[in-house]
Amino acid sequence: MMYLSIVHILLYFVPILLAVAFLTLTERKVIGYVQLRKGPNVVGPYGLLQPFADAVKLFIKEPIKPSFSITPLFLFAPMLALGLALLLWVPVPVTEAFIELNYAVLFVLAISSLSVYSIMASGWASNSKYALLGALRAVAQMVSYEVSLGLIILSLICLVGSFSLGQFMVAQEESILLFSSWPLAVMWFISTVAETNRSPFDLTEGESELVSGFNVEYSGGPFALFFLAEYANILFMNILTVILFLSCWLSLLSLVCQSGLLIGLYLWFRASYPRFRYDQLMHLAWKSFLPMSLGLLVLNLSLPLFFSGIAGMG
Repeated sequence: MMYLSIVHILLYFVPILLAVAFLTLTERKVIGYVQLRKGPNVVGPYGLLQPFADAVKLFIKEPIKPSFSITPLFLFAPMLALGLALLLWVPVPVTEAFIELNYAVLFVLAISSLSVYSIMASGWASNSKYALLGALRAVAQMVSYEVSLGLIILSLICLVGSFSLGQFMVAQEESILLFSSWPLAVMWFISTVAETNRSPFDLTEGESELVSGFNVEYSGGPFALFFLAEYANILFMNILTVILFLSCWLSLLSLVCQSGLLIGLYLWFRASYPRFRYDQLMHLAWKSFLPMSLGLLVLNLSLPLFFSGIAGMG
């Protein structure tokens, strides 16, 4: 039974890691063509084996550890980041969920909030001023946008009446939530870009200021784990967006196509827009998205009471 469980886990998570590998290749290809160059095109036909060459190079490279770092925490942080990124996929009903959870939305919010600790631990355990500054900025950014994400999900839960991701798909059988809740969808998508530290919100990797952010002291295998965790989170957030706003009895093909379009928007943002200033980033979170998401949450909470009152008067 233990061997069957291990095989089941591998069959569930290996395709996710393969998708992450080809997502990195797609990003490099798209940005290459935007900048009028070819991108990776040497390793394998059309550069298809480039992600595997990068993985081999990183994992056989000697990991350099700063002499003043806190070794156990320094090595544990990237493993925690990748573990949490893969754990987020457990309740997602792609073809079928790995584990059926009635409170899958709460599970996703809880696990995504824990990823802050891996970033904070990596910056602190590196014992480097640049890494610590990058970690502090990353944590402040992620916590700020998690507030908006939580309020947006609460508004959607009020509309759907369930914490189950499967129920979101059932509730959108007639009409997708994107049409009735497009302000929430816009705020959600922009917040997911900020939550995954992507351009134009990649303040944690401000090379001109912070060298590389919280992972500046990492190299080799530990850096590869952070890299995999970042792209696994990007892939997960886009699939979650499709389930929450676009799932009208999804098939696997439509899920892949719709999430691919959203990932295309991520790549377009990176190729087109300059990086925000940090004060603009925080202004958008606390002075724009937070009041709007709170107002829409109050509206969605009051609508059932309003209609029940009208029905009672009738």
